[in-house]
Amino acid sequence: MKKIEEIENEIIEEFACFDEWMDKYNYIIELGKSLPIISDEYKTEAYLISGCQSNLWLHAEYKDGLIYFKADSDAIITKGIVNLLIRVLSGQSPDDIIKAELTYIDTIGLKNHLSPTRSNGLASMIKQMKLYAIAFKDKEKKS
Repeated sequence: MKKIEEIENEIIEEFACFDEWMDKYNYIIELGKSLPIISDEYKTEAYLISGCQSNLWLHAEYKDGLIYFKADSDAIITKGIVNLLIRVLSGQSPDDIIKAELTYIDTIGLKNHLSPTRSNGLASMIKQMKLYAIAFKDKEKKS
């Protein structure tokens, strides 16, 4: 299993290949096409991320001490953004997710190039993923 920092560095290298922000934007859209999609049973209000400009559903499963995320959105750019997060955080332990600083988001310039509502959505996605990690960690302690 790769560490969060290793995956972040891979993403930074991928984005370094693009000189123009529009190329990076197109790459994010491409990433949206390979998003691990949740099943329709999770496309409910309970899994909807508030603060996103578009509808975004996020689901997490806890298996063998690791958390696996799946998502879906009605906006292709949102799918790409959440896929960047899933790629880094899925398959990691609750502790590693909670501690993750996700500095790659700033390094690749994502925050600077998102509208304020998309930036809020990104923050909401991160917050929800960390909340899942906290919940699974607490559940693990109790069992």
